[in-house]
Amino acid sequence: MERQADQPDLSVVVGLIAGGEEPITNCLEALRASANGIHLECLVPYDSRLPNVGELRRKFAWAEFIDATSAVDAERFGASSREHHDVLRAIGLRRARGRTVALLEDHCAPAESWCEAVLEAHKEPAAAVGGAVENGVDKVLNWAVYYCDFGRYQNPVPTGEAEFLSDSNVSYKREALFSVEDQWRDAFHETSVNWELARRGAQLRLHRSMVVYQIRKGLRLGAALRERFVWGRSFAGTRVRGASIARRLILAALAWVLPLLLTWRIVANGCKRRRHRTKLLVALPMILVLQTVWAAGEFVGYVTGRAGGPRCPAEGSA
Repeated sequence: MERQADQPDLSVVVGLIAGGEEPITNCLEALRASANGIHLECLVPYDSRLPNVGELRRKFAWAEFIDATSAVDAERFGASSREHHDVLRAIGLRRARGRTVALLEDHCAPAESWCEAVLEAHKEPAAAVGGAVENGVDKVLNWAVYYCDFGRYQNPVPTGEAEFLSDSNVSYKREALFSVEDQWRDAFHETSVNWELARRGAQLRLHRSMVVYQIRKGLRLGAALRERFVWGRSFAGTRVRGASIARRLILAALAWVLPLLLTWRIVANGCKRRRHRTKLLVALPMILVLQTVWAAGEFVGYVTGRAGGPRCPAEGSA
């Protein structure tokens, strides 16, 4: 693939997860500091959860804010789905022109060396490279949510081949990403995309120098519990899309083992990393509660065969 004269070194699609002006401002300010000397394209697809877009456009004139409110209807998606996040990501990815394409989330702030680390990592032959995620808010609930979502990505992550990469901090060679466009054109699910790349023999890697910080200020227990259920259901529904009823029911029955299994993995990984052990111990009861709600979400996803949100023809019926 020939490089165009004005092709960016790096395209970054910022997913709207938290919504609101403060998270996206923090993310973009950190990204601007990280992009020093790099030809960067930044794409921010947004829906009704992002107010004052005109002011943001003036403040971050180098970023492209993409109005996707007609594609992501808050009433249609609502709080029962995470699918609007995935649709927004896909809208941004379709517009990306960079030779390397990366994903961030609005409640994550990239480290000062992040952009450089992404480009350096893609000098290797890997199709996709993910990085480390660190917690940036020192509260018990934040630690619990962090360990549930990103415990496996706590530094020092084992640099090398990996099975899982987080869409909070992941990058792709353009040709590799667009070779599996059928997997993400309508909605980006990192598991589907990454597993399809791996199935085709492409390499997935983790690199500890690619660091972002999860900054979720004002996080509340009710919202965290709802999020765990919704995301658990989304993961399960995506995993069993097209699967037989028998397979779905087997996975549904096994879902109730997940709270202990997932919590044990978090503890084992945390002990291996030898960092923040006291934080992990204090957050452990809350971690178990969050993982139980995640398991309930997976159970519903397996039983219904749906990721949640609006029904589309591809999902079929339960």
